[in-house]
Amino acid sequence: AFDGMEVPVTIDYEDDGSFTIEVGVPPTAELIKDEAGFDTGSGEPQENFVADLSIDQLKKIAKQKSSDLLAYDTKNAAKEVAGTCVTLGVTIEGEDARTFKARVDGGDYDDQFAEA
Repeated sequence: AFDGMEVPVTIDYEDDGSFTIEVGVPPTAELIKDEAGFDTGSGEPQENFVADLSIDQLKKIAKQKSSDLLAYDTKNAAKEVAGTCVTLGVTIEGEDARTFKARVDGGDYDDQFAEA
């Protein structure tokens, strides 16, 4: 899923020569940039937007990142990802990510985030 991306790696080395390798999930910002197809975020994220994500793309990122987030479901994980979108200057479904988060809280996207 993370082919070609830099990912965090932890190597635990034991005195007996054994070791374990743990491959982590890339930072949320990197997943967003890869999914939306841009290299750097906006220098003015409140005014200049660099990309737009669909709900499906947002859900995909939220699912990829879920093991590292505090959220207990995809809906709340998507809200955390949307917070990163705010700082990068990325819109969601053509609207500011802050507006998206408010609409999620209002139940506008309950059908899209219903757990199957």
